[in-house]
Amino acid sequence: MGRGKFHRAVGLVIAFMASAGATLLWFAVIAGGPDTTDAPTHEIIVGVWSLLYNTEGPAPRVIFAAMALALTMAASVALLERRITTRSRRSSNPRIAPLAPKVVMAATHGLFAGPVTVTVLIPAHNEEASLPSTLESLLAQSHRPDRIIVVADNCTDSTADAARRAGVEVLESVGNTQKKAGALNQALKQLLPGQGDNDVVMVMDADTQLDDGFLAAAVARFTEDRALMAVGGLFYGEEGHGVLGQFQRNEYIRYGRQIRRRRGRVFVLTGTASLFRPRALRTIARERGDSLPGAHGDVYDTAALTEDNELTIALKSLGALMISPSECTVVTELMPSWRTLWAQRLRWQRGALENIGAYGITPQTMRYWAQQLGIGYGVIALGCYLLLLLLMLLSLDDWIWFPFWVGIGIVFIIERAATVWHGGWRARLLAMTLFPELFFDMFLNIVYVKGIIDISLGRTAKWKHLTHTTSGTGTTVGVGP
Repeated sequence: MGRGKFHRAVGLVIAFMASAGATLLWFAVIAGGPDTTDAPTHEIIVGVWSLLYNTEGPAPRVIFAAMALALTMAASVALLERRITTRSRRSSNPRIAPLAPKVVMAATHGLFAGPVTVTVLIPAHNEEASLPSTLESLLAQSHRPDRIIVVADNCTDSTADAARRAGVEVLESVGNTQKKAGALNQALKQLLPGQGDNDVVMVMDADTQLDDGFLAAAVARFTEDRALMAVGGLFYGEEGHGVLGQFQRNEYIRYGRQIRRRRGRVFVLTGTASLFRPRALRTIARERGDSLPGAHGDVYDTAALTEDNELTIALKSLGALMISPSECTVVTELMPSWRTLWAQRLRWQRGALENIGAYGITPQTMRYWAQQLGIGYGVIALGCYLLLLLLMLLSLDDWIWFPFWVGIGIVFIIERAATVWHGGWRARLLAMTLFPELFFDMFLNIVYVKGIIDISLGRTAKWKHLTHTTSGTGTTVGVGP
């Protein structure tokens, strides 16, 4: 199917394919599992429901078959992604892949666009509390940006005044009703015409702090490779917010580790802090309404709930080379409550589904389709695991240690702890307790299911903004519409 063929159907497609895969595996396990007719165990759960099960572990051939299937699927996705990336890099067709390295190198051969400069755009809606720390981290960089522009969007607080007090430029949006994407489009339409090929544009959230060395590393990358179109940041969570905060920090640590293992090959150019060559942004604006979703002339698709994810897919669709180096790290805010976390993740999930629905099945979106299918299958697998564990607890008179499942659990605990080891003792302790993180994963799975249901029913998605208001003793955070 081509681009734009899914829309609301994307949720149904993902749900059907994930359920079908889980059902096939279920039948395979039943067909190859131990014979339950020889020595079945029959229990009564709380005197109401009957349960028939077998206490033996799966047969070795079932275990090896499941492992082989999982490895085959993972290897297939990795090989497909590598092949698509390689083909994109080698493309010399400016019509199909106008941002492919070969095309860009040919167009800029023998030309010197001057030293790399950095202009920072900070979209801000009522961010007077968090903006000063963001600006401070920018001004403290070993390689300071050449310009900093705060894009004040429909602010009712002192965001613009806070920016002016810090000595940076302020651009106030005019009549914008399209949230962050609309404000950035207004700013970029003014900025891009005057930008040279090496005058890169950085888009940075107003609640993010750059680690020192971020800009120096990014500028070095752009200087060394004129075919590089974008550099993204690796984010980790701020301190605080109790156990909920640690859940999110562990999650971000694992994501950063995954990107490092991929040598910077990026999934999403994070909205927390990413840099773009003007050539890339101009090409996107030119292709909107033709080969890309959105209105012609806009850099950001204002219909996308997750503009950073959509922009990443747009760049990949045009053949762009991008990277998230391990030296480019940022500290980002965490959601302080389950309510705000729910709103954030529902927007992320719904946005991801809408993006792949808008682009359809293309070589560049295959990785994202596989990711959504993997999440869907994980929802089913984890839900069944916890449900069966609960049934066992309710049905057995005495606790029984099953060696097979104990071994699987130990391996899982080791993996969870090892992947957050650099996060400190709190991260390791939370990971080793296992079940709290499993229940956090279930929370995220419920968000995933809610996103699938909402998009399938055509419910209107709402963009949630985290509002910071300064009080006498600190910062109060709330979710606004």
